[in-house]
Amino acid sequence: MEMEKITAEKERNVEDEEASKVMLEVKTEAEPEKEPEKEPEPEHYSKLRSTSEDVYSEAYYAASPFKTRPAGSQNQGNVRLYRAACIFLGIICLVLLLVIGILCLKLQTGSTVCAETQETTAINRPTIPSFDQTCSFEECQAHFQMIQPNSKLGCQQCANGWLRLGQSCFYLSRFRLSWDESQRNCTARGGSLAVIDSLRLQNFLTKEGKMKYWIGLRRQGATWTWVNNAALRQSYWGDNMPEEACGILSSEGPPEKNWMRASCEFYTYFICQVQLQ
Repeated sequence: MEMEKITAEKERNVEDEEASKVMLEVKTEAEPEKEPEKEPEPEHYSKLRSTSEDVYSEAYYAASPFKTRPAGSQNQGNVRLYRAACIFLGIICLVLLLVIGILCLKLQTGSTVCAETQETTAINRPTIPSFDQTCSFEECQAHFQMIQPNSKLGCQQCANGWLRLGQSCFYLSRFRLSWDESQRNCTARGGSLAVIDSLRLQNFLTKEGKMKYWIGLRRQGATWTWVNNAALRQSYWGDNMPEEACGILSSEGPPEKNWMRASCEFYTYFICQVQLQ
């Protein structure tokens, strides 16, 4: 019996040793190995590694192009700019006032001189000849020394947009009116509807025109007369004309037969004539 107890205790001790070995191995596996302790870093090195953010912020704002200036210096710059602008504008106003004053003085002086010159020239100037015939270039220079007339056109010229033939200027309208309205329009221009009293003038107006135009020819009863009360002598009527009271020149037909008869209320273009005097 004692041998059995001893044997049982030995077996129990062996089991306890094995269990303690297993527990020791598990414990050693679970515990991590400790890292070797590091030596403390020098104090000046730690300061360099943990640099203050204030240093970077101060360096950034110091080099920034958007660095703000104090409010007082900015206000002073604006005041100087406004002051310079006011001085510049004031100088310009003074110069303009000076120029206006000089021009006013010259205008008053010039008007007096012109009046005196006109009186003197009116006394000394010879009588201007009649313009029934075209004056020569020398005569124009003698009477109008400040004017350089065209020797081909004589002393008088037609207005812009008018055509000249002999001693007459002709205006070919670009809008349409009735015969009576056309005559009033020509009268307002200082003339009347055209009076065609020669084949030369008939050919000239036919060549220059491109439309149908009122001319100064109208029937009074059974007689055709011009606006200057001259009787019709040479006519250029076309064939098969209706019995109407006013005359039209059609530049589309041949000069020998391009007159038409139409109602005086008909609207068409017109030719004005102004005599040079």
